[in-house]
Order: sequence, then C-alpha cells, then structure tokens
Amino acid sequence: MRHVVVDTNCLLRMIPIRGRYRQVWEAFLADKFVICVSNEIISEYMEILSQKVSVSFASNIVNAILKSNSVKLFYPSYHFNLIIQDPDDNKFVDCAIIANADFLVSEDSHFKVLEKVSFPVVKVITLDQFQNDLMQL
Repeated sequence: MRHVVVDTNCLLRMIPIRGRYRQVWEAFLADKFVICVSNEIISEYMEILSQKVSVSFASNIVNAILKSNSVKLFYPSYHFNLIIQDPDDNKFVDCAIIANADFLVSEDSHFKVLEKVSFPVVKVITLDQFQNDLMQL
C-alpha cells in the first residue's frame, strides 16, 4: 500500500464532492493508500480548511483523517530544512522523510528543489500523477 504525504492545497482539491480529484479522497476513505501526517500537518489542515469552509466541516474532515485506518501519525524529531523559499513547507518534507513515504503529493513549486537533493530522497508528484498512480492499482 502506498504511503503518501499530502500537501494542504492538494487535500483541499480532493474533498469537493464534484471535484476533479474526489476519487482520490474516496480511495483514501476506502483504505487504498495511507496518508502520513504529523501534528504540524494536522494543524495546518485545520487552519487552512477553516478559512475555506466552516470550522465544523473542517473538523469533520480532520477527524475523518485522524480516525481512519489509513493514516499514520509521525513525530519528526529532526528538521531537515530543505525548503529555503517557504520554510513552512518543511513540515511536509520532514514527515515524508521520517515516514519513508512513497510520495509527497504537491503542486507547490517550492518542492522542485527536492529534485536536486540526493539525500534524503523525497519523491514529489502532482495530484494528477497520484490520481493516475491510484488508477493503476
């Protein structure tokens, strides 16, 4: 089973019922892949979701993630600081490294710097690529 870290902007695109990436969210709910998170990531999910939708809806989404059999919580004790342009994105990178995630799913251009990092290796893919990957399973 794939283990992935999902950037907040990608999570936002997975949730809408009629959205292009809803089947990715449905695959998560059906235990087709594991989302790896840290407390920092969960906090950002809640913060950003609350800005886009109601606080109660945001809480429902975050609770669905936390209560899922397909989530793993990690506690990164080391910060690699690989993203200089947007240090706030490092929480996703740190979690992906500690979780030994197959992918970090993001559309954020700041993550492109990871292509030049030979160690630790973090494979970043777009939401389209991840959706296509899920279809192959």
